[in-house]
Amino acid sequence: MTAQTPPFRDSQLPFAKRIDDLLSRLTLEERVAMLHQFGPAVERLGVAAFRTGQEALHGVAWMGPATVFPQAVGLGATWNDELVRRVGEAVSTETRAMRSRDDRVGLNVWAPTVNLLRHPLWGRNEEGYSEDPKLTSAIATAYTRGLRGDHPAYWRTAPVLKHWLAHNNETDRATASSSVRPRVLHEYDLRAFRETVEAGTVAGVMPAYNLVNGRPNHVSPYLREQLRTWTDQDLLVCSDAGAPSNLVDSEHYFDTHEEATAASLIAGVDSFTDHGTDSTQIVERLQGALDQGLLTESDIDAAVRRQLAIRFRLGEFDPRLDPYADTKDFDTPAHRSLAREAAEQAIVLLKNDGLLPLTGQDTRIAVVGLLADECKLDWYSGTLIHRSTPLEGLYERFGADRVDFAEGVDRVRIKTSAGTYLSVPPADDATDEVRGAEGALDPALLAGRTDLPPLTTDTTGTELALIDWGGGVLTLRAPDGRYLSVAEDGFVRASADQPGGWVVQETFRLEPHESHGSHGSHGSDESQKSHESHGSHAGGHLLKHVGTGRYVSVTADGVKVAAQNPEILELEITERGEDTVARTAAAADVVLVVAGNDPHINGRETEDRTTLALPAHQQRLLEAARAANPRTALVITSSYPYATDPADLPAVLWTAHGGQAAGTALARVLAGDVSPAGRLPQTWYASDADLPDLLDYDVIGSRQTYLYFEGTPLFPFGHGLSYASFEYGNLVAHVGENSVHVTFTVTNTGSTPADEVAQLYSRAVTPSVSRPRRELLAHRRVHVLPGASTELTFELPLSAFEFWDVVHGIRRVEPGPYELLVGASSEDVRLRATIELDGTPTTPRPVLELGLNAADFDEQRGAEIVDRTKVSGDAVTPAQGNHGSQGSQEESQGNTAELVYRGCDFGPATGTVAVTFEVSGEGSLELALNGGPVTARLDVPATRGPYDYTTVAVPFSATEVHDLHIGLRGPVRLAHVGFSG
Repeated sequence: MTAQTPPFRDSQLPFAKRIDDLLSRLTLEERVAMLHQFGPAVERLGVAAFRTGQEALHGVAWMGPATVFPQAVGLGATWNDELVRRVGEAVSTETRAMRSRDDRVGLNVWAPTVNLLRHPLWGRNEEGYSEDPKLTSAIATAYTRGLRGDHPAYWRTAPVLKHWLAHNNETDRATASSSVRPRVLHEYDLRAFRETVEAGTVAGVMPAYNLVNGRPNHVSPYLREQLRTWTDQDLLVCSDAGAPSNLVDSEHYFDTHEEATAASLIAGVDSFTDHGTDSTQIVERLQGALDQGLLTESDIDAAVRRQLAIRFRLGEFDPRLDPYADTKDFDTPAHRSLAREAAEQAIVLLKNDGLLPLTGQDTRIAVVGLLADECKLDWYSGTLIHRSTPLEGLYERFGADRVDFAEGVDRVRIKTSAGTYLSVPPADDATDEVRGAEGALDPALLAGRTDLPPLTTDTTGTELALIDWGGGVLTLRAPDGRYLSVAEDGFVRASADQPGGWVVQETFRLEPHESHGSHGSHGSDESQKSHESHGSHAGGHLLKHVGTGRYVSVTADGVKVAAQNPEILELEITERGEDTVARTAAAADVVLVVAGNDPHINGRETEDRTTLALPAHQQRLLEAARAANPRTALVITSSYPYATDPADLPAVLWTAHGGQAAGTALARVLAGDVSPAGRLPQTWYASDADLPDLLDYDVIGSRQTYLYFEGTPLFPFGHGLSYASFEYGNLVAHVGENSVHVTFTVTNTGSTPADEVAQLYSRAVTPSVSRPRRELLAHRRVHVLPGASTELTFELPLSAFEFWDVVHGIRRVEPGPYELLVGASSEDVRLRATIELDGTPTTPRPVLELGLNAADFDEQRGAEIVDRTKVSGDAVTPAQGNHGSQGSQEESQGNTAELVYRGCDFGPATGTVAVTFEVSGEGSLELALNGGPVTARLDVPATRGPYDYTTVAVPFSATEVHDLHIGLRGPVRLAHVGFSG
C-alpha cells in the first residue's frame, strides 16, 4: 500500500477493517444516499454507483436475451440438488458476462424464492420450489451455492432470498396478514430460510409485502430475532418494490413516511426499493427521520456496512483479485445442454398404462392443444435466444412426416352493429419485435407498440384465433401470429408477440350487451356460460379490455377502447377448436394433448387462481381427442397443479414451463431416450373441496400439505413414475450420539437405464402434540443401470426430529419411537423401520410459573394472531369476518374465538385462586376446563386503542392438570394469561 492508497483499497486487510475505513470517509449525506436501491457514485473516493436487485429466478431476467431454464417449480421437480447447483452456476456466470457489456445488469441477484408452496392456488406458485421446507431448503441451498461460486472470499453473485415471510397470497397481498402460530412459524415457514442461510450461501433476504401476525414484514422483529442469529455474516435486507411506501399508503401502519422508514431501518431493512430509479423521496424520508430523532447515524452506518460487505465480497474494490471479473461465458453449448438436461429432469410421469414410451417405428402422432406449439415465458424470464415447442421437439425427434398438429383454437369473425367485421390491416413494413428484447430495469414500464395500424372494419373482416384461458378471459390472435393488444393511445392493434407485461394488454372478456352498466351481472352464471361457449347472444356482446377496464368501440380513426359508446358485437364462429382436434386425433395412432396455462394469465404475480380445474376450453379439447382416439395422453405444461381426472387416460405427464429446451426435452422423454424421473414437489389435490381458505396459514390446524392432509390426493407429494422399475431393500438404521445413520439399497429391476429419486421420511409414533403424518428427512436422485444396485447412506442430525415446544419456546426432540419410511413417494413406501430416540420428556405446562402466552395455543377456532406492539410480541383476537362479520365495530362485537391449551398444571390441592389477563380492546373472556362449563368470565372494558393493554383479574379455581379453554368475544386482544395460587 502506498501513502496515497487508502486502507479500504488495501486487499491485504480484512474486509471488516476496509469497510470501517470506507465508512469513516463517507459523509452522512453520502451514506444516506446509499440506502436507496440505486445508490449513486461517490466520485471523490472513486466509489462506483451500485444498485441492489437483479432478477435471476431461472435465468437472467429482464435484461434481454439469456439462457432460460425451467421455472423454479420445475427445478424443484427435479429433486436434484447437484443439477440445480449447476443451473445456479450457469445463471451467475451469464450475469457476470452480461454485466461486462451492460452495466445495468446487477450482481446482487434477487433469487431464489423460498416461499413454501402451501396452497396451489397461489398466483406465484411457479416461483417456489416445493410445499416441503426440507426439499425447498435443499434446492435453494444448491441454487444459491451455484450463484455464489466456490471462492472462499469473493462471490460470483450475491443471492437474496425472497420473500420473508409466510407469503402465499396475491389477494390483498399488501394489506393481508398471515396468522402464523409459533409451531408453524418455526417448523414450517422459517425452516426453508434458516437452513439455506446457515449453509453460508446467501447474501440476504427480501421482506414480503404482506403482514405476519398483524405486523408488516418490513418491520418484522424476526429479522433481528431469527435471521441475523443464524450466521455471523453481514446479511443485506432489501425491501420489495414500493413496500416502504405501503407502510403508510396502503397498510396505514404508520402515520408518516419518516416513522415508517425509520422503523424499517431499525428492524433491519438495509436497502429501500421505492420510486424506481428516483432516490429523492427515500433520501428525504431518511433525512427527516434523522432530523426528528427517529434515527441515529449509527442506525445508518449499520445498514451501509451491510451493503458494503456485499460489495466487497463481489470484488468491486479488488478487480485484479476478483476471480470472476473476466467471466465471458454466455449462451455456451454447455449452457444449452444444461437447459435441456434440466428440462428433461423436471418432467414428471404421473400415470402410464403402457402407452409410453413411443417406440414404434411407424407410429403416427397427433399433437394437439393450446400449448402444443408454445414455449411460454413468465414474468421472471429472460428473452429466449433458442426456442423449442412440443411440436418442434416432436418434428425434430420423430420427423415432420409422422406428426400432425391441431392447435384447437376457435376461429372467429367479429361482426359490428353496422354489419361490418373487425379487420386487421396489413403491416408489411413493420419490424418483428419481441417484448423486452432490449432489456429494461423495470419491464413494467415497457409500452405497447404504436407503429402498427389499428384495427379497422370492412365487409369481410379477419378470421381471429380465440382462446379462452378460463374464467372468460380471452386472447385474440391475428393470422400472422400477433395478438390483439392495446397501447397507451387506446387503439387496438395486432401487435404483441405474446400476452405479457405487468398489466397484460392482450386479454379481453365477452359480456352480454344487456349486462353493460349493471356491474352485478358481469359475473353471473349466464355471463360465464357466454364466455365459455362463445356462442351468439340475442342482444349481442360487448368486448371488454381487461387491462384498461374499457370496452371496444369503433371510431373513424380505427378500433379502440373507450369509456363510452361501446360497440355491440356478434361473434361468428367459423371453426370450433374441438372439431379440428377430433379430426386430427382420429387419424393418428397416438394423441398428445398439450394443455396448461399461460404464465401471464389467470394465476401470476398480483393474481391468485380461483380453481384447480382445467379451463373449460382445454377440457373440451381433451374430451374431443379422447372420444376420437382412446390412445390419448395428456401433457400438462403449467406453473401449478390441476385437478383433472386421469381415469380414462392411459398416460399423463406434467412439466412446468421448461424454458428454451422444453420441446426437445419433452420429445426425448416421450420417445424413451430419457426415462422420466421428475417428482411432484407439491400435493396435487383431487378437487377444490380439498383446499383450505387461501389466507389460512395454519398448516397444522387446517391439515394442509402432505405433512398433514388426511384426504386422498389426486397425486401425492413426491410422486413420479419411470420407464424402469425399482426395488428397495436392506434398510438399516442406527442411532448414534448426535445423528441417525440410515442405509438402504435401490435396485433397477427393469430393462431401462433410469434415475430413481429415493425418499426418506419419518413419523413420530406417539407424539404428545399433533405432528406430521410423515415428514421428508432426506432424498437423493441416483442413476441406476438395469440389474444394478446402489447403496444410499444418509446421516441425519437428531435436530431433524425436533419440533417447536411452545411451552418453553425451544426446539426439542421428544423421546420415544420414530418410524422411518423409505420409498418412491410420500405414499409409495417400500421399507419401514422403527428407532427409539432419547430426548427431553414432555411435561405439563407450568402455568403457575410461566403463565400462558396467548399465541402459544395448541388448538384454536376462529382466532387470528395480531401484533402485541408495533415492534414485537403477539396477541390473539377473534378473526375479523367470523360469523359473517365484515369488520365493522358493531359486527365485530359478535366475533368469537376459542383457544385450547393442553395439559396445564394448576398445582396441588390448594388450587389456583386467581387468573390475570393482559388485554386490550373491548369484549369478554371465558374460561373452562376440559371443554366443560364456563368457570370464570370477565368483561373487558374498552381501552384507548389496540396497543393500550391493561391487566385485569378474576377469581378462578383449579388444581392438578387440565386442558384450558379460553373463549374470546368481540374485538378484544389477549396477550398473556397469568395464574396465582
